[in-house]
Amino acid sequence: MNKADILLDIKNLTTSFRIKDDYFAAVDDVTLTLRKNEVLAIVGESGCGKSTLATSIVGLHNPDDTKTEGEIIYHKKNLVAMTDEQFNNVRGAEIGFIFQDPLSALNPLMRIEQQIEESLIYHTKLNKDARHKRVIELLEQVGIPNPQRTAKQFPHQLSGGMRQRVMIAIALSCKPAVIIADEPTTALDVTIQAQILDLLKELQTETEAGIILITHDLGVVAEIADRVAVMYAGQVIEEAPVNELFTNPKHPYTRSLLNSIPQMNVEGEKLNVIHGIVPSLKNLPRTGCRFSSRVPWLDTSSHEQEPRMHEVAPDHYVRCTCWQTFRFEEESDVV
Repeated sequence: MNKADILLDIKNLTTSFRIKDDYFAAVDDVTLTLRKNEVLAIVGESGCGKSTLATSIVGLHNPDDTKTEGEIIYHKKNLVAMTDEQFNNVRGAEIGFIFQDPLSALNPLMRIEQQIEESLIYHTKLNKDARHKRVIELLEQVGIPNPQRTAKQFPHQLSGGMRQRVMIAIALSCKPAVIIADEPTTALDVTIQAQILDLLKELQTETEAGIILITHDLGVVAEIADRVAVMYAGQVIEEAPVNELFTNPKHPYTRSLLNSIPQMNVEGEKLNVIHGIVPSLKNLPRTGCRFSSRVPWLDTSSHEQEPRMHEVAPDHYVRCTCWQTFRFEEESDVV
């Protein structure tokens, strides 16, 4: 891997939230890289730490209740060590963020043009006419049919898909090198979802930006991602190029996720579910394999006491050794 292609270098990132007098890590010792002109998908079920990882990168946590450790290297600077003032110069200008729910992220009392203009006022020296021109250009770029009219409207006057396009326009306003999209298609119907994904991929190709896509939808991952990191209980448990992950998944959790996808071409087949439940942040086991309780039919000797990432193929990493002996419960001789 060419180091010059690395946009973000995340090293041993741990983000902990305070519960009463103790801190509990929601993102635990995560190491990842984002390269130029790449879509890195972060996948996993709800509560695994995906969104916390995303918001940690752009420093959106309250320091009174949150503790962030490790390094996020961007242009030789550690984002974790930045002050709020320093972060404000990076956030929006060089790292764009697309929020999961545009209706709550957009200000209901401000017109669309004013909201897109905010970043331009803060990060550029464009005059009012130039800013208006840039707003219209952005709205056209994200596929809004009547940008002049939309610019004058309020968020509640737009559909869900239109609001999401406005969020993308805001994220792109200053031509950032990194775009973080936190479940950008969750609340949209399938047709609009496909349009938003195509738009993201098209814009990423044009700007050569690196995109971190947070999602739980494996169909979205297969369509748009170049590389995938699978998270479980705050840790990355598998990382691989997208085709490698879908054709040769290794970790029991990754295999269970893929196995639980309903098959449209098979009638009467029982829906596969993952045994057990996700442990709460407070009760999360901090030693041993965190997925072991959900595969109780595997012998304890299959798991490492201190699971680490193993390279099992070029650019394909898996946490713990349990993948070597894993089989689904119905395939096991032990019940």
